[in-house]
Amino acid sequence: MDLEKRLRLIEQVGEEIITLEELRALLETKKKPVAYDGFEPSGRIHIAQGILRTINVNKMLKAGVGFKMWVADWFAWMNNKMGGDLEKIRVTGKYFIEIWKACGMKTGEIDFIWAKDVVTKESHWKTTIDIARHATVKRIMRCSQIMGRKASESLSAAQIIYPCMQAADIFHLKCDITQLGMDQRKVNMLAREIGPKLGFWKPVVVSHHMLLGLTKPVTTSKDPADILLDLKMSKSRPDSAIFMDDSKEEVERKIAKAYCPEKQVELNPVLEYCRYMVFEKFREMEIERSAKFGGSIAFSNYSELEKAYLQGSLHPADLKNATAFYINEMLQPVRKHFSKGKAKQLAEQVKGFEITR
Repeated sequence: MDLEKRLRLIEQVGEEIITLEELRALLETKKKPVAYDGFEPSGRIHIAQGILRTINVNKMLKAGVGFKMWVADWFAWMNNKMGGDLEKIRVTGKYFIEIWKACGMKTGEIDFIWAKDVVTKESHWKTTIDIARHATVKRIMRCSQIMGRKASESLSAAQIIYPCMQAADIFHLKCDITQLGMDQRKVNMLAREIGPKLGFWKPVVVSHHMLLGLTKPVTTSKDPADILLDLKMSKSRPDSAIFMDDSKEEVERKIAKAYCPEKQVELNPVLEYCRYMVFEKFREMEIERSAKFGGSIAFSNYSELEKAYLQGSLHPADLKNATAFYINEMLQPVRKHFSKGKAKQLAEQVKGFEITR
């Protein structure tokens, strides 16, 4: 694949790339640059973490990028996920990886690295402290959104050291590219700023889009990062998210209730799911309508769908029904995978855990 095609693929992943020029230079000079993403194993996994992450990671791999997936078990522990029980957190991490296999993520090409095997090493701890020495407490507090916490929330001492450790991960894993969500932007910018001061490099930041939650968007914050937390899917608000283990009926119920104003594209989660997932997985989207309203119609790309919706020729109810159908089609291989054997036992074990924010 030539350079321009590789760039276009990565641009499809990155809602924001800092910087495109640096990314181009990296691809020109390094045969197989290394990117990473990370996740806290914490209970149920929603479709942004499951389906959308699979789409993005597979695109990065196709673009010729080596990929490391950071299983942030210690970070989930520091963030008091799963009641701070490390064993439950690690079982949940295995469950997440099993879901990605069922989703079609090319897990065989990915290096899964557990934080427990790295963060206790002297070299990682030294880098963490070096980063902490070069950052103010105020600056670190501003990174709190990477943990799903708002800047105004009270943080434990462990949560204050968390951003320093995450920035250290980038350099310890020798990552050229940070391929995380927009909610992780602040810590990646911290790494770009401090890295060269410590003799490291400036990682290229490829931040992917955060899917909107299904409920009506409401925020009282003026901080862009806090607004993002308010609008995205949230495990603490179950009706705002579709989970990878939701039944067919549950998906249909949640989509039917979803915020989807007629002729409105901005902040419309149902259209977002079509844009970022349906048209990534299917060649076209067919929407059934009664003959009274023009009969069934098929769209070959998202732009056509958006135009029809803006014009009012596509009703929200018809869009919702079709979206629920295609999401269920994407979830069916996962349901089948976890219906028997060890995968079923693993899912049932995780479901039995108490989930804490």
